Amino acid sequence: MSEVRLAIVGLGPAGLDRLSARSLALLEDPNRTVIVRTERHPAAAELAQRRPIVTCDDLYDHAADFDEVYAAIVGRVLDAAASAPTVYAVPGSAVVGERAVAELRRRAKAESLTIDLIPGESFLDLVYAAAHVDPIIRSVKILDGRSLPDPLIHDAALIVTQVDRPEVLADVAAELGRVLDEATPVLVLDRLGDADEVVLELRLGDLAAYEPGPRTSLFLDPEPAGWYGLVAVNRLLRKECPWDRKQTHHSLVSHLIEETYETVDAIRGLGVEAPGGEPDYGAYAEVEEELGDLLLQVVFHATLAREVGAFDVEEIAEVIRRKLVHRHPHVFGEVVADDAETVIGNWEAIKSEEKARNSLMDDIPGAMPAITRADKVQRRAKSVGFDWPEPGPVFAKIREELDELAAEVGDPIRASEELGDLLFAVVNLSRHLDVDPELALAGASDRFALRIRTMEIDAKASGRGLAEFSLEELDHLWEKAKEVERKT
Repeated sequence: MSEVRLAIVGLGPAGLDRLSARSLALLEDPNRTVIVRTERHPAAAELAQRRPIVTCDDLYDHAADFDEVYAAIVGRVLDAAASAPTVYAVPGSAVVGERAVAELRRRAKAESLTIDLIPGESFLDLVYAAAHVDPIIRSVKILDGRSLPDPLIHDAALIVTQVDRPEVLADVAAELGRVLDEATPVLVLDRLGDADEVVLELRLGDLAAYEPGPRTSLFLDPEPAGWYGLVAVNRLLRKECPWDRKQTHHSLVSHLIEETYETVDAIRGLGVEAPGGEPDYGAYAEVEEELGDLLLQVVFHATLAREVGAFDVEEIAEVIRRKLVHRHPHVFGEVVADDAETVIGNWEAIKSEEKARNSLMDDIPGAMPAITRADKVQRRAKSVGFDWPEPGPVFAKIREELDELAAEVGDPIRASEELGDLLFAVVNLSRHLDVDPELALAGASDRFALRIRTMEIDAKASGRGLAEFSLEELDHLWEKAKEVERKT
């Protein structure tokens, strides 16, 4: 044993009495230098009473961040091992949450240094016992409270470790509270294995009031929530709700379209610069709700497709993920794209290759709203450089199309064609002005409708309906309504 230059020992979750004879023998060997990651642990503190040890607490006190701490620990341990047989001892298991150990093992392999590794008992074993959970029977995720994943997926039971400071606990509680109800039970686990261990159930909403310490962890096992909760509920409804059981892909199309339009309406409630400017959280709440309704339609179609073995929600997500990676070679590859126009050009070229297009105009849905389709057609043409470079010529084109329309007023067929050309030119102008033509026209319709409502109010106050007013009087009411709009 003494021939091994470096041993790594897990100190377990509590005192030295929980360690194996082999671990104790290494730690008590007077011919070895013992370095502990921290003395702020029961076993390390006991060991310090029995023999000289070197701690790394000073590195935590002076380093700028944890990466710097771990690098300094690795350097200290390797320097010690180069001079004498050394033991590096860490809280819990040496192979659970120990980044310095992982780096030591990597360096040792590269430098042909033999390591004697005794993992030790993990605090996780005590967590499983205290929470009465089998991590294989009930899937369990283990998270670092100081670095929660983004997004945080709620599809399994959670163990949140290293919740060692009040600000960390507050952040964890806030992040969990984004999706989970404040009444969700959370098991607070502290100093497990000690005589004064804490196993305390709190509501999520009360969690931040607990005073955490270096060995505080959390356990919670809520029902699936968020994305996975939505999928689970939709599948259950498909089995047990008479209405859901009746649905087909085609019967859901009208709902998909309706929810799309309602989502667009909600987005129009945001400021034109959103997400820039001052956020309107009331408007965002509307967007959140409508996006949820729209997302349900996607999940529902995936549920139906899953029934026949076509695809599922995860496959949908993976297909679009791969598509995004493939169509962004300037991010995930070596292609250079310094501006949005180059990105769009690359996107269309890659998309054309993927879909084996024979024409730029292929795969543009004919069922699109006409204005949106015109915009799409023009953008495809622009991707190969067929477009005016600035708005000036587009204004001239609109005037030209307006004159041609005026000349064909007596011919319904020709007038229809010329009016279409005029509208097409106006859509072109909207692109050059960076204005969404669909939203611009919708806004104009909204303003017109609001002015009519104002005119109706004024007319009713005079005891008449709008139909009883002369055109001159209606023009007067219209101008008055516009003035009210300007003031408000």
